[in-house]
Amino acid sequence: MFKIKKKLAILGSTGSIGTQALSIVKARPEMFEVFMLSANSNCELLYKQAKVFKPKHIVVNTPEAYIFLKKNVGKKTTVSMGLDNLCQIVQLSEIDLVLSAIVGSAGLRPTVSAILANKNIALANKESLVVAGELVMRLVKENTVDFLPVDSEHSAIFQCLVGEDYKSVDRLILTASGGPFLNLPEQQFNNISVSDALKHPNWKMGNKITIDSATLMNKGFELIEAYWLFGLSEKSIDIVIHPESIIHSLVEFVDGSTKAQLGMPDMTTPILYALGFPKRIKYPFKPLNLIDCSKLTFFQPDKLRFPHLQLAYDCLRLGGSSTCSLNAANEIAVNAFLNKKISFVNMFKLIEMSLEKSIFVNDPSLEDYLHVDSETRKITSELISKI
Repeated sequence: MFKIKKKLAILGSTGSIGTQALSIVKARPEMFEVFMLSANSNCELLYKQAKVFKPKHIVVNTPEAYIFLKKNVGKKTTVSMGLDNLCQIVQLSEIDLVLSAIVGSAGLRPTVSAILANKNIALANKESLVVAGELVMRLVKENTVDFLPVDSEHSAIFQCLVGEDYKSVDRLILTASGGPFLNLPEQQFNNISVSDALKHPNWKMGNKITIDSATLMNKGFELIEAYWLFGLSEKSIDIVIHPESIIHSLVEFVDGSTKAQLGMPDMTTPILYALGFPKRIKYPFKPLNLIDCSKLTFFQPDKLRFPHLQLAYDCLRLGGSSTCSLNAANEIAVNAFLNKKISFVNMFKLIEMSLEKSIFVNDPSLEDYLHVDSETRKITSELISKI
């Protein structure tokens, strides 16, 4: 049992991961206390969250949200605006665990700030590792913090590795649902609409990650994330398509044994595991019924139909600031597609064109990563009109 409540800082509280985390807090108030909430601009939902959880601090990213919340939340909650304030507040001594669930590279700086303040991290912001994995993992080791993956695949691997010697690991196997276009003929990709791409067959997620799942870029990012989290070569990390999304990932050991973590396609499970670590928390789940799983299928991903995945492999092998550029170009491309400025297939073309023009830094610092990110966004945005 928990004798002292964990005080949480939830970065990205109005997103999919953030709202599910707050549902856990609401269900287990004897275990968790919300110390800080942050969001970009969804002030109405953030206000509702503040009324329920009464955080000490709220941080938003837009003047409109700041003015609204400053006027409406109680005096016991401090309202701040901007990334600098967020980076300062995540370092406050009262915080026990930071759930980093901001979408995109915007999560890098506050995640780094929290690590530097020796805060344990529950990482749902995979882009922190995609953008600056070498830097982030070096800081994690230097500051001896718990760095707990929230992505279902990496949580599965982490759970399979508890109590194991990492030297005995031979291979990691990341599973992928394949997204909504797994069986769609390639000649029909030109007709894919935004609404089509947002209909994921298994998972309920935010728009950006849902599009990344449709292109398989999300799985490419998870490859990069696994590379930094677990310290294996990309040659020892395989990706298999598993449409049922029951096995979340597997670990193969040198003696031929393989461990897998199974569960329903529900992000509450990995969030719960990260929030409660090293304890497991009783929670009212509908358990997995193997009898209902009539079949579990697996096959290789098609990198020709889904070329984003090969781009992730190529950038990871190139190293340096390459994956930072990849992430920045992808964020702009996904946003352009969501706003119907480019087609589904032209997202890949836009990213490829951007990577050819982006600057490269072999051994980047945090400032270099931020500069590469900014410049790549400018380059990609300028290329949209040329697609």
